[in-house]
Amino acid sequence: MELVNVLENEHLSMLNHSCAHMMAQAVKRLYPNAKFWVGPVISEGFYYDMDLGDVKLKEEDLAKIEKEMKKIAKDGKRIVREEISKEDALEMFKDDPYKIDLINGLEDGNITIYRQGEFADLCRGPHVETVKMCKNFKLLKHSGAYWKGDANNKMLQRVYGICFDTKEELEAHLEALEEAKKRDHKKLGKEMGLFTISEFAPGMPIFLPDGMILRNILEQYWYQEHTKEGYQFIKTPIMMSKELWELSGHWDHYKDNMYTSMVDDREFAIKPMNCPGALLVYNSTLHSYKDLPLRLGELGQVHRHEASGALNGLFRVRTFTQDDAHLFVTPDQLEEEVKKVLQLVDRIYSVFGLPYEIELSTRPESGYIGSEEIWDASEKALAQACVHAGKEYKVNPGDGAFYGPKLDIHIKDSLGRVWQCGTVQLDMNLPERFECKYVDADGTKKTPIMLHRVVYGSVERFIGILIEHFGGHFPLWLAPRQFVVIPVHHEKHVEYANKVCDALTALGMRATVDSRNEKLGYRVREAQLQKVTYQIVVGDGEQENNTVTIRQSGKKDSVTLSLDEALAKFKAEVDNKTLFGK
Repeated sequence: MELVNVLENEHLSMLNHSCAHMMAQAVKRLYPNAKFWVGPVISEGFYYDMDLGDVKLKEEDLAKIEKEMKKIAKDGKRIVREEISKEDALEMFKDDPYKIDLINGLEDGNITIYRQGEFADLCRGPHVETVKMCKNFKLLKHSGAYWKGDANNKMLQRVYGICFDTKEELEAHLEALEEAKKRDHKKLGKEMGLFTISEFAPGMPIFLPDGMILRNILEQYWYQEHTKEGYQFIKTPIMMSKELWELSGHWDHYKDNMYTSMVDDREFAIKPMNCPGALLVYNSTLHSYKDLPLRLGELGQVHRHEASGALNGLFRVRTFTQDDAHLFVTPDQLEEEVKKVLQLVDRIYSVFGLPYEIELSTRPESGYIGSEEIWDASEKALAQACVHAGKEYKVNPGDGAFYGPKLDIHIKDSLGRVWQCGTVQLDMNLPERFECKYVDADGTKKTPIMLHRVVYGSVERFIGILIEHFGGHFPLWLAPRQFVVIPVHHEKHVEYANKVCDALTALGMRATVDSRNEKLGYRVREAQLQKVTYQIVVGDGEQENNTVTIRQSGKKDSVTLSLDEALAKFKAEVDNKTLFGK
């Protein structure tokens, strides 16, 4: 069951673009004074921003708009492209200030509009041939949206929808959307007691005890895997002086999103990135070429101001922890180090069952630093590292940062959604700014190349992704609540239940006994709702035969094993980090 990304399909994008126009036509019929801003195609379908004056849309209004859209689709008018002059466009849309604003931003010359029946819309296109092709649609939700995304502007109303070629495709997608709602990390995070967000700290997640178990496991795994790869670990200050951020260049680019404070008559800023701290660590001692590559890892907490309307659970926050590492390498070490990073990324993502794709972003057309020769060699090194790591990659031309090319790693979750988490970024700028040097074999001082790289990206965001990827049903090694042992009779079987619990605890497992005086079915259902990985039921038969009856989270079937066999099974699952179904 996968959600469709409309932007990945050219025809589907065109169909949704046309459906957005059909929705606007229906809205104009129902609300003649409606004025429209923009209605783009997005990965989830389409939306349109509109000014309906005093009318405030309610949930039931979407059904009215859908009914009118169905009439338009049944009527089957052709969608016709027209070219008109800028002057004629200004005259045509003279009563719509939002369209006038768009037109005034266009170059002089002919402008394209698309017409269907009585409705015409300013648009570059393209579109499908007739509105009849847009009949398999669904309006999904509505919300407020500031004009041009500026909180100082008027609040418009935004309606979202999606369209498919067939009824079956639409129904399958809507079913996947329902599954996504069930997996919403904010909902599950609350139900499972993983995290909360307080009005006293908006955008700053508070991890609860079970959430900390999950987080600590992820971080311990991160340290273990990086230790194997020869990384050294550092901790840099969370707040440093303005001068440092001016030296790094972050002050010019990020100061509006940085939290600042005066300390001893000096301005300090809470770090939005960990990079300058890693450079201070590098410069704290002298280096020769024999010291490189130097791999410095830091789980560093950063703060960036985000608009309150953009905050979203663990996905969009104001403070998060990056699983940063900064690698200082010589030019001839670059390719091998990137290859090792990709192998590490592959190993970590595979543990979670997350397939991924790699995208190579190359030199921008202008504004970059360094010579073309250095860029060409750097891009080639990144590309060759992918090849030698056995990984395919796509090229995203011109999208590199001004200071170097990069590899972006896009993971795909169990619902088919794509998330950009891992990055390998080559940096030719900061080592120069900080005058980082190493003594080469010939005795001369040279500037190392710096690689920024993350695997999880934001630890908080990665946890949110995992909650939704697994739907809260975590594999045993990762689950905050691994076992609940449930005696059939709360007194008669509690002694054996405690014996089973003690055996699990002795293996380092997290286990509890639920011996409350409640019906068995109630206790099992509650454990299922709490998504305890395994519910172990023990009664007369289990007690007499030294066995356990096991039910996995999210499953209806159960299996009975000897206690020793079950313990061996559980230990192997944790040791091997087994994914369910594997």
